[in-house]
Amino acid sequence: MNAPEATADQAPATQVRTLIVDDDFMVARVHRGLVERVPGFTVVGEAGTGAEALEMVARLRPDLVLLDIYLPDMNGIEVLRALRAPGGGEDLPEVDALVITAARDSGTVRQALRGGAVQYLIKPFEPALLTERLRDYARLRRDLETGEAADQDAVDRAFGAARPTARPAKAMPKGLTSPTAALVERALREHAARGGGEGGEDLSATECAAATGISRVSARRYLEYFADSGRVEVRLRYGTAGRPERRYRWSGPPR
Repeated sequence: MNAPEATADQAPATQVRTLIVDDDFMVARVHRGLVERVPGFTVVGEAGTGAEALEMVARLRPDLVLLDIYLPDMNGIEVLRALRAPGGGEDLPEVDALVITAARDSGTVRQALRGGAVQYLIKPFEPALLTERLRDYARLRRDLETGEAADQDAVDRAFGAARPTARPAKAMPKGLTSPTAALVERALREHAARGGGEGGEDLSATECAAATGISRVSARRYLEYFADSGRVEVRLRYGTAGRPERRYRWSGPPR
C-alpha cells in the first residue's frame, strides 16, 4: 500500500522531510505528487493508519506530517496528542503537523489548534492552496532556524502561519430553498442512521436525488451548500477510470 520510503540519510539537509498520513492510498498519492513539486520538500513515506504513522515518525524522523483526521484505527487528533505528549515516547522526535481533512466542525479545528497543528486544510481543496501552505511553512522554518533573535515581523509571520483557519459558513445560495434543504438533510441523516448502504454512510448526488425526488443537479447544489457550511463531510471515491465520485456524509450537530 505504501510508496517506497526514504531513509534519514538519503535526503539533503535542506529538504523538509514530509510524511503523508491518509487511509485512502489514492489521496495519499495525490498529496505526494503535490508535495514533491514544491522546492525544498521531499516525501519520506506514506502511512494509512494512526499506529503506522507513529511508528514511521519514530523510524523516519520527518520534519512535517500531513495528517488526516479520519483514520481506521484512531482519530488524527489522537495521533497529534501522542506526538505532543510529554514523555510520550523517547523514540518520537519533535515534528510539525499540517492537518488535511474533511472534518469541518469547530470542535475538531479547536482540538487541532490546541494540539499544535501548524495549519488546517479542509478537503477538498485546490492544489495551489496546499502549495501555498507548504511555502508558508518553509518560510516559518527559515525564520525560526536562523539562530538569531526573532524580530516582531518574524514572530507575527510564525504565529500567522501556525494558526489553523476554517472556512466560514455560507448563506444559502440564490435558488435554494429551506424546505428542499431540509429534505436533503433528512435523506442524509436517515441514510447514516440506517448504517448506510453498500457505499457506506455517505451518499452520492445521484443517490441523494433518488432518495429525495429532486434532480441530480439540484441535489449536488444542496450537498455542496451543506459541505461549505461544515455540516457535511465530503470524500472522493476513486474508480477504475474517469474523475473520482464525490460522496457526502452528514456530520452536522443534531437537532
